[in-house]
Amino acid sequence: MNLPPDVIRVLVVDDHALYRRGLQTILAVEDGIEVVGEAADGVEAVDQAEETLPDVIVMDVGMPKRGGIDACRVIKQRVPSARILMLTSSDDEANLFEAVRAGANGYLLKDVPPEEVAAGIRSVFHGQSLLSPLMAAKLLNEFAQISQRATVPAPTPGLELPRLTDRELEILQLVAKGRLNREIASELYISENTVRNHIRNILDKLQMHSRMEAAMYAVRQRLIDPDQ
Repeated sequence: MNLPPDVIRVLVVDDHALYRRGLQTILAVEDGIEVVGEAADGVEAVDQAEETLPDVIVMDVGMPKRGGIDACRVIKQRVPSARILMLTSSDDEANLFEAVRAGANGYLLKDVPPEEVAAGIRSVFHGQSLLSPLMAAKLLNEFAQISQRATVPAPTPGLELPRLTDRELEILQLVAKGRLNREIASELYISENTVRNHIRNILDKLQMHSRMEAAMYAVRQRLIDPDQ
């Protein structure tokens, strides 16, 4: 299937056939979005991702054979260009943190309005990280706890950490506080495009897939303190 270059190619992954069909019906009426494949479990998701090379994968967390988080981790290795938006009916924060570590670009609860899923697809496609307000609050709380936890070990002596510039650390600090690109740009008096370029450089240096993952790494390594 030859699609215009501005069309976002989407793979839908969920073990419930009715939910997959419903999501595809919703996305079918959205301009600039085309569903190019579907999968019912994590194993199929990996195969379909390699076959269709989607721009965005909308994937359930809990599935048989291979869960969504494990599939996310594998897909990020095999199809690194794909951005992954996790959908779940559970607000379990443990799943959220594992999804972030696996490289997910967004994490939404299934009870969001249908139009928010389409908006989420566009957001992650354009390089934003996406969380529902409830999950964003949980992640920010985790950042705060990590930074305050006395038992968190300091970086291993002799281990050379990636060298980030002062500006990159400044941007990561704001990312860890939940700021969006436009808010970071306004606060630092730079353009949104400059913010995106800095974040791209940060991800390249840290060899990570999402800004959320990079922020979590920076907090754990004490490169930044989200409470400051």
